[in-house]
Amino acid sequence: MKVGTDGVLLGAWTKTGYSKRILDVGTGTGLIAIMLAQRSDAFIDAVEIDELAYQQAIENGKACPWSDRISFFHSSFDNFIKNTKQTYDLIVSNPPYHKDTTKSPRVGRHLARHSENLDYSGIIESSSKLLTPTGEISLIIPASEEMNAQMAAGFNGMYCNRITHIIPSPGKELSRSLMEFSRQYQPLNEDIIMIEEKGRHQFSSEYIRLTKDFYLKFN
Repeated sequence: MKVGTDGVLLGAWTKTGYSKRILDVGTGTGLIAIMLAQRSDAFIDAVEIDELAYQQAIENGKACPWSDRISFFHSSFDNFIKNTKQTYDLIVSNPPYHKDTTKSPRVGRHLARHSENLDYSGIIESSSKLLTPTGEISLIIPASEEMNAQMAAGFNGMYCNRITHIIPSPGKELSRSLMEFSRQYQPLNEDIIMIEEKGRHQFSSEYIRLTKDFYLKFN
């Protein structure tokens, strides 16, 4: 599983604030967990169900300067919840979303890409049990699922406080939504980021400003 734009966006966009404990659900190869470790002083738990991705996450975590603050768990999210007593100030996830596409023959990519094992509504419901009273959930999901995610949050006593709409390039429709939820009501803060502004790999100033700490090519 390669480093993807969705993961980079979520890892860069999510507010770490004063978080002391962070949980990354479906960490894949550990990208978002490592980014959040770079951006905070928090201790981070990262859960991954796929064995190969989990092993890669451990390898990547050990190679980063913040390895002493990141712990990886080979587990489904359901089993992790059953076996932990820890609560979190922040829970993040780049959940699978290829619900209706042809399934990959590779088991690992199937687990990562299909939402029958883990989806955003399940993450919101389960995460609400692990959050501290002032904790937040940050997700990146298809833009078409934005309203459904807000409804799922409402069913679990949570509010959507912040949304960033992602447009790949001029003339394209909204593709992703970065969403932040908490139990604390706040007026909704919305904005838009275009990724490529003037052609392939011609990144917008907004995208560069958000992600420059994580790309060598932007420095």
